[in-house]
Order: sequence, then structure tokens, then C-alpha cells
Amino acid sequence: MTANAKIPAPAHPTERRQALPWRQPKSVDEDPDALRRVQAILNCPSYRTADTDTAFLAEDDLRGVRLQLDYVKTELLLQRHGIDQTIVVFGSTRICEPAAARRKVEALRQSPSAAANTIELESKLRTAERILAKSHYYEVAREFGRLVGRANSAHQHRTTIVTGGGPGVMEAANRGAFDVGAKSVGLNISLPHEQYPNPYITPELCFSFHYFALRKLHFLLRAKALVAFPGGYGTLDELFEVLTLIQTRKMQPIPVVLVGESYWRRAVDIDFLVDEGVIDPEDRELFWFAETAEEIWNGIVHWHDASGRPLHGTL
Repeated sequence: MTANAKIPAPAHPTERRQALPWRQPKSVDEDPDALRRVQAILNCPSYRTADTDTAFLAEDDLRGVRLQLDYVKTELLLQRHGIDQTIVVFGSTRICEPAAARRKVEALRQSPSAAANTIELESKLRTAERILAKSHYYEVAREFGRLVGRANSAHQHRTTIVTGGGPGVMEAANRGAFDVGAKSVGLNISLPHEQYPNPYITPELCFSFHYFALRKLHFLLRAKALVAFPGGYGTLDELFEVLTLIQTRKMQPIPVVLVGESYWRRAVDIDFLVDEGVIDPEDRELFWFAETAEEIWNGIVHWHDASGRPLHGTL
């Protein structure tokens, strides 16, 4: 007999020839109510494994675990897809492409209630006309997405557009990258009301966050520039968080570009803040204004060249 003959065949990875005792319920002959009791146990929430018990995971005491999950899932997938540096684009969800904005204005002007000239209709029409006036920013954001995509497509998408994943300006930036076959990222947020990501994000790079804080963290972890188009509360919130982090040097300075000088000078009076002494004159130098996609891109590249930290993969 050889030595190998003493070695038993490997056990089957999942099956046994003889079932273990706990693989079979207690016999009804031994206890007629046993099966009913076992079923009650199996149906009890306490018996669910922790990772499949959504009600348990939603409890207040599990917030720390949820924060970790919100962070780790996106981090691992971004690593796997080789996303190592990004340009973040913020802006209003309400600024749509010019043709759509124009249709909205015309629909309001031709509305049956237009003849009544109601205050509500006048207000809606004024708002629609203001959105139409800003709709060219959709095209600027789209062209910027194209520029970034083209500049880096030969370098395995080393610099990638990332947006909040929604409509409006964010859609435009993702769409520009999509136009030239480049990857782009969308960091969406779950809200009480149903919403959809825009259709131009690379599917495997579209994420949904539970916490705004973790979403903001991922906006900035790989950011090599922030481009802020006209927007509302969300855009202002994200813009000023970045400016505060740079001002306090909690993060390394990055280019911050405000697109649409006339809008931003009216929306935020930085000179007033300096005059009032609540920020320093040098804090005015944490950002600059631009109007076109070429100005945005060339300014970002120049800033990085001047800082001695040039962007990877730029033309």
C-alpha cells in the first residue's frame, strides 16, 4: 500500500453524505408543535443575519456602521476603476439645455391662463425667462466635460469629471464626457422624494449616498479642481465648504473656478466680507472667475503647472 492510499478523498465543499442533526427539524412524532415553533423562530427579526437585517441596520446605534459602509463601498469601487484624480463640477439642477428652457418659456406664454395675466403666471414666466438666460451655462459645462475627456482619454482617464449625478449643470458635465467616450462619476444622494441619476454617468461609477457628509468627503478626496456654475443652496453649501477647508488649510489648495462672474458677484459679495473684516484680502485669491470652457480648463492647467503639481494626463 502506498502512502497516498492512506489519504482520504477531499470532502465535498458543500454537501455531506450524512446530514448533521441540525440539518433536520425535530420530528413531529416527538413533538407535534416543534415545526410550528421552529418556523416562528425563523420568521423572527432576531434570527436574521445582521448584514441582511435592514431594520437593524437603520437603528440609531448603527449610524457608525452606516457611515463606514457609505464611505467604503464608493472608495473600493473608485479604486478598482482606477479613478485617482477628479475635477468636481457643481451647479444648479434647474439650469437645463437652451432648447428645453425655451420650450418652457413658450409654453407659459401660450398658456390658456396667460390672457388672465395672473400674478402666479407672471412669476413663473419671469423665473422661466431667467433660467433661459442662464441656459447657455449648460453648453459651457458640456463643452468643459468634453475638454477634460479629450485631454485625458489617451491616459486611461487619469483625470475624471465628477458631479452630484443629478440633472441640469451636473448632467451637462457628465454628458460632455459621454460625448467623447470618457468615463465620468456621479455621486448621487438619497432623498425623501424620488429622483433619478442623469443618463450620461458611467454606470459602474454612479453611486447613491445616504449621508451628505460622506458624499462631500468623496467629492474632495481625489479633487484636483472645483468648478462651480450658478446654483442655489446645494451649490453654495458645497462651494463654501471647499473654500473654508482651503482657507484653514485642512486640505491642500486646489483651483476653485466660479463660472459666470455677473451671477457670482451678485450672489455673494466677497468684497463686502473683506471690507467688513470677516475674511482677509488673501481669501479673495482662493478662486477666480471664468466664462467659457476653454478659460476654465486652461486656468486649471496653468494653476497646477504654477504650483509644481501638474495634472496627470493633460495635453
